[in-house]
Amino acid sequence: MDPREIQSLQLYLNEYRQQAEIFSQQLALLEDGRMEAHAAIDTLEALSGSPDSTVVLLQIGGGVSVRARVPEPDRILVNIGSEVIVEKSNTGAQDYLKDRITEMEASGKKVAETLDRVRGQMNEIARRIDLAYQQAQAPPMARGMPIPPKKPRNEEEED
Repeated sequence: MDPREIQSLQLYLNEYRQQAEIFSQQLALLEDGRMEAHAAIDTLEALSGSPDSTVVLLQIGGGVSVRARVPEPDRILVNIGSEVIVEKSNTGAQDYLKDRITEMEASGKKVAETLDRVRGQMNEIARRIDLAYQQAQAPPMARGMPIPPKKPRNEEEED
């Protein structure tokens, strides 16, 4: 195999590695979002079963929280995207989050399938590179190239 072809395959392999890393990061973000949505649903369920004006811990950033009262646990503000916030009932907010979880799971499945295809392509390219290196290091006879015949000793001495 031509060294330029091996170099080209190596470049493809590096590009596929970068793509695989991006898809892995996307999967992690989807999983984080899914877990966050589940936690929000659990909190909303707890709020709906509590008496009015429930006290909760509100994270304000930097690892700092304050105790806050939730005066209306059935009026939930939901960010629906592009920083658009709508008010929903507690049940409506839970339903919205459940739908989002379903969407994230479907997206995660597609990303995982794509990642599997990319990894399959990476394995194929790596196999081809290994084969090329093995062929390059093999003796000429193993590569299918004839070994030139040796001159008899007496002919060598006459030269």
